[in-house]
Amino acid sequence: MPSFQDLLHAVKTRIREISVEDTRARMQAGAGAPALIDVRERDEYEQGFLPHAQWIPRGFLELKVEDAVPERDREIILYCAGGTRSALAASALHGVSSMAGGFRAWKNAGYTFDRPRTLSAEQIKRYSRHIMLPEVGEVGQGKLLDAKVLFLGAGGLGSPSALYLAAAGVGTIGIVDDDVVDESNLQRQILHNVERLGMPKVESARKTLQLLNPDVKVIAHQTRLSSENVLEIIGGYDLIVDGADNFPTRYLLNDAALKLRKPVIHASIFRFEGQLTTFLPDSGPCYRCLYPDPPPPGMAPSCQEAGVLGVLPGLVGTLQANEAIKVILGIGETMSGRLLVFDALATKFRTLKLRKDPGCRVCSKPPEQIELIDYEAFCSI
Repeated sequence: MPSFQDLLHAVKTRIREISVEDTRARMQAGAGAPALIDVRERDEYEQGFLPHAQWIPRGFLELKVEDAVPERDREIILYCAGGTRSALAASALHGVSSMAGGFRAWKNAGYTFDRPRTLSAEQIKRYSRHIMLPEVGEVGQGKLLDAKVLFLGAGGLGSPSALYLAAAGVGTIGIVDDDVVDESNLQRQILHNVERLGMPKVESARKTLQLLNPDVKVIAHQTRLSSENVLEIIGGYDLIVDGADNFPTRYLLNDAALKLRKPVIHASIFRFEGQLTTFLPDSGPCYRCLYPDPPPPGMAPSCQEAGVLGVLPGLVGTLQANEAIKVILGIGETMSGRLLVFDALATKFRTLKLRKDPGCRVCSKPPEQIELIDYEAFCSI
C-alpha cells in the first residue's frame, strides 16, 4: 500500500505548482491577474492572508469556486499553509494551480500579507447571509462595518435606505436633518412613529437604527447644510446618500462632494415618479452635468405642495441603499453615467444614459478650484 507521501508526490506530478515569487508577479499583472483562493481553515486565515485572496475553506471549495470565479477561462491559484492541501484540492479541479510552500513560504520570503477584520460570534451569526456570498464574505462585511455613510435627510428616502444600511452592518451612519417629526411624515417616513411626534428627526432616526442594530454608531447632525458647514460635516464620511428635497441643497452637496471627492448616491421623488443615479468624483457626470441650472421658481413644486405616493420613496430609497453597498464593497456596476426612472403607476423602469459635460462649470475644474456659492440666490434667479 503506497504511503501518503507517495500519493502526494503522485498528485504533484499531475498538477501545476507555482512558486511564491511567480505567484506574486502574476498577482501584480493588473486586469489579467489570476484568482487567488485561500483554502485554509478559519483560525489559519485569521492569522493573515495574501493580498486580494478570496477565502474558501477546503471543505467548501468545489461548492463555491464557480461563484467566486465565474470566468471559466481565468487562471486560479490555490494556497494553504504549506502547499499540501492546496495541491490535493488542485488535483480535484481541472486546470487549477497550487502555490508551492503555501502561506508559510510567502511569509518566509518577506512578502506582505493582510489580516482580516475579525468578526465576533454574534456578528458572524447576524451577517451570515452576507458572509455566504462570495462577493461579500467576511472581508466585505468588515468593509461595511468600517464604512461611514452620511444621509442627507431622515425623511422619505432616508428612512428605507438608512434602515437597510443599518441592517447590513454599516458601522457609522450620520444623519443631517433640522426638522421634527410631523404627523404628515408618517405616511412614508418609516423611521418615525406616533410616539415621536415633535421629536427631532435625527433623534427619532437614531433610536430606530440602534434598536435595529447595536453595531451601528449613529451620529446626529441637527442642522441644515450650508456653505459654512458642509465641508466639515461631509468630510468625515466615505459617501453620501442624498435625500434632499430642495435644489439649493442638491447643488451645494454636489459642489462640496466634488471638492472633497466623495461619492453621492442621488435620488428624487415626485408624485408617482422616482429617479436614481450615482455621482462618482473620479468618473461619470455630476449633478450639474444633469441639471446645469435650476428650474425657475415655482416650476418644480415640492412633495409638500404636489404630494407623493407613500410607497414610492420606499422603492427608490432601497435602491439607494443597494447602490451604497456596491460602492462600499467595490462590486457590481453602479448607476454612474445612468439615470434610473421609475413610474409607479405603470410599474415601469427606464434607464437613460448620462454623459459627462466636458465644459461643466464645476466637475471640469480641479477640486481645489471649486468654490461654494450662495445657493439660495443661485436657485432663485
